[in-house]
Amino acid sequence: MQDYIRGYEMIIQQSGLEDHRPWGFFEILSNAPDHKVKRITVYPGQRLSYQRHFKRCEHWYMISGQAVVTLNDQDMALTSGQAVDLPVQAWHRIWNPGLENTVFIEVQTGEYFGEDDIERLEDDYGRV
Repeated sequence: MQDYIRGYEMIIQQSGLEDHRPWGFFEILSNAPDHKVKRITVYPGQRLSYQRHFKRCEHWYMISGQAVVTLNDQDMALTSGQAVDLPVQAWHRIWNPGLENTVFIEVQTGEYFGEDDIERLEDDYGRV
């Protein structure tokens, strides 16, 4: 099984479908004209920028770990099996307050899924 997992990780890395960021990384699981699906890993103590999108909404489904999701200045704690919907233009971020990685699936729907459809209000890594 370990060889299978290592092989899968190598395929993802070589395919360019994995993108590393200061807060963790994401893998693109599906990319089609009407949706995009990512598996996102957030390292302990890290958080994504407080941001919004103009051309897509998102649905986050928690796989493992714990998270605090901020949606329009309201915080909510999420754990495995829980989900949240993020409407178009809603300010949002996710923070991993735990000691283990937080993993969630992000389903994007809308008219455009490019990484440049992001307006950042706050960012821990100087990307505002």
